[in-house]
Amino acid sequence: MNRGGSSPSAAANYLLCTNCRKVLRKDKRIRVSQPLTRGPSAFIPEKEVVQANTVDERTNFLVEEYSTSGRLDNITQVMSLHTQYLESFLRSQFYMLRMDGPLPLPHRHYIAIMAAARHQCSYLINMHVDEFLKTGGNAEWLNGLEYVPQRLKNLNEINKLLAHRPWLITKEHIQKLVKTGENNWSLPELVHAVVLLAHYHALASFVFGSGINPERDPEISNGFRLISVNNFCVCDLANDNNIENASLTGSNFGIVDSLSELEALMERMKRLQEEREDEEASQEEMTTRFEKEKKESLFVVSGDTFHSFPHSDFEDDMIITSDVSRYIEDPGFGYEDFARRGEEHLPTFRAQDYTWENHGFSLVNRLYSDIGHLLDEKFRMVYNLTYNTMATHEDVDTTMLRRALFNYVHCMFGIRYDDYDYGEVNQLLERSLKVYIKTVTCYPERTTKRMYDSYWRQFKHSEKVHVNLLLMEARMQAELLYALRAITRHLT
Repeated sequence: MNRGGSSPSAAANYLLCTNCRKVLRKDKRIRVSQPLTRGPSAFIPEKEVVQANTVDERTNFLVEEYSTSGRLDNITQVMSLHTQYLESFLRSQFYMLRMDGPLPLPHRHYIAIMAAARHQCSYLINMHVDEFLKTGGNAEWLNGLEYVPQRLKNLNEINKLLAHRPWLITKEHIQKLVKTGENNWSLPELVHAVVLLAHYHALASFVFGSGINPERDPEISNGFRLISVNNFCVCDLANDNNIENASLTGSNFGIVDSLSELEALMERMKRLQEEREDEEASQEEMTTRFEKEKKESLFVVSGDTFHSFPHSDFEDDMIITSDVSRYIEDPGFGYEDFARRGEEHLPTFRAQDYTWENHGFSLVNRLYSDIGHLLDEKFRMVYNLTYNTMATHEDVDTTMLRRALFNYVHCMFGIRYDDYDYGEVNQLLERSLKVYIKTVTCYPERTTKRMYDSYWRQFKHSEKVHVNLLLMEARMQAELLYALRAITRHLT
């Protein structure tokens, strides 16, 4: 079925890059050129990020103290819009990459590469290829999985499931990895690996959701390392994150006056607060609302992004531009396959039965000391971070909004909180924001500047970065909950 009035013949003029999934015109010569924006992000004006960095000496101190590369990279620059959070992030990342832990340093970076490859995130892959070599990694491993020890290769299945359908992870997957034999994993090693995988899957969401640009390389005359160690996606390097998206998204995102959009959101928050005080929904009603939201979330992206043309119109034209597949198996496996199969009943994970606070935290700390504390601090930091502002409004309690964002991500992963009214998600998150959340969380490589621009147009860029931080941490926690629950079941 064609959406937005596009015809099959129009589709013949386009290609779909199999690496980054971006739609490109056939008559558009792909050339490797400098990113159109010279700042750390293709989505955020450079001056906004630079101002934050020049004012804040704390950021520079944190980079010196906790950055593995020793420089202010683009991710750090964008995150520095929220320095409090940045400290928690860098400390936990530094601990899992550099401090005492069960895994050798090169293995840690190779696992990061494997994780980033599930979302074709060339930015993170290139970063960790460099780090892998700097920490003494065997360069031959960079030729692909067939060159790595069987132990690392055995992580493929859990990498794939964690990234796309964590609800499928069972104690049998854990048993297979820790069974006796020369290629087995100890539980501490496996927990370290799982933390790294979840961290880099989620960080790929942040990279794509924030439009992080390729790094400038001081050793290259024009400042950009465009043909890097692994030239993963020529298309991505040439892409301005907006090529053809306007013509391919079919119907627009329901554009209304952005000021009235803000006022309407404020009004809905106020009304929900009043309703909450007046009456409480029954447990049965809360369950019904969760099931409704969960079912609806399966279809949020469909028709709004890449389904403007029938899939078959692209099939013969797919262009292979990527070496990224060398680090993964089953590259076609993704979140969307689950929705397409039309399974109505996602197996619901009742958050109260296995919580991060009561179960996950202590298990991680027991098997990989101190990382539990660092992750817990990071989760709490992002969840509670607030400046009590919304766009131009001050003294606003944004707790309700932050909880809706966090819980919507968990809802898409089948995690339900008994004490949360999922009716609030529909009230607070408009469709364009839901499309953005679903894309960034489930298929981050498809995120476009158009999607980023389409929601909360009155809000500051720093507030949208805060949204991305919430999405990243909610996703990481969801992955960890499923993996740690499986490990707990293996132990009992």
